[in-house]
Order: sequence, then structure tokens, then C-alpha cells
Amino acid sequence: MTRKTRLVLLRHAKSEWHGGVADDFERPLAARGQQDAPRIGEWMKTVGIIPDVILCSPARRARQTLTAVNDRLAVTHCAIVYEDDIYGAARQVLLELTQQYAPRCRTTMIVGHNPGLDELLCHLCRTPPPLTQNSKLMTTAAVAVLEFAEPAQGQAELLYLARPGRTSAEPTVYAAHTTQE
Repeated sequence: MTRKTRLVLLRHAKSEWHGGVADDFERPLAARGQQDAPRIGEWMKTVGIIPDVILCSPARRARQTLTAVNDRLAVTHCAIVYEDDIYGAARQVLLELTQQYAPRCRTTMIVGHNPGLDELLCHLCRTPPPLTQNSKLMTTAAVAVLEFAEPAQGQAELLYLARPGRTSAEPTVYAAHTTQE
């Protein structure tokens, strides 16, 4: 029997564009991002998505998102690795990181940025993941949960795609066998 692994892709929460910082790398979370990130963490905890290892972009908004999510998950046994390559990474870089870490873990999480996360999600999924009404995939603070035997093109099943709710505290969730969207 083939061992299944999970990959959790988490896009950083909404960031501040006019926060008085000189460069993109140091942009902090906006007020909406500070609300959305803990909600996504709470949803992950409720569903039972607990990573063994977290690979996080060192950009300020990604680190702040991870902190807010992890505060709700209360994960203490998890290794957190700040990977410089995640900041601005294209699909291939993220795929290589996935291939490096996923075989050793039950659940690996990547906290990063678009367009790389969108590209990786589309590359790995067996079927096209659902878009929002505005044709977006990984909105800010969205989390996608994939399951596979090996991180290869078109081999993953999308278990969940959760996006922060704009009109409620609950995220909008696409689940593999039941759709709430």
C-alpha cells in the first residue's frame, strides 16, 4: 500500500500596500489580514490539519500570517523552516521544496506567495481547482490541502480549498466530496 502525504499551501493574508515600508519584503499584514489569518488557523484546527513541518517565506507578511495561524493551531511539535527561496518563487522551486520535504512528513505546509502557489496548485491537482466568482484561485489567506502518493504533475487530490469569508467569520470551503461554495 502506498503511503499518502498531505501538502498544505497557505497564501499569506492580506498585506498593507501603504504601510510606510521601503520594500515589498517588509510589507506587514493589513487589518483584514490580521482578522483572516487566525480564522483560517481556527478552521485548520477544526478540520484537523496539523503540519509536521512548515516551510515559510521569510517575508514579513508571510511570517505574520504563520504566527497568527499557528497561534490557533497551537502546534508545538512542528519544525518551522524559513526558506529564502519561497519569496518570489515560481512553481518549479516550490515543487522542488515539496519533493524534498514531503516524502519525510505526513503533512508539509508551505506559507508563500502568488503566482507561485497558484501555479503549484494547478500543476499538482488531478482536476482543475475551483475559482472564485472573480476568477481567483489562492486569494489572500487561502489554504489548499492536497493529498498524494508522490508530488507529481496531476497526481494530487484536492481535499479542501478554504478562503476567508468576506461576509462572515466562517471561511468558504470547497471540499472534495461536498461543496459549500
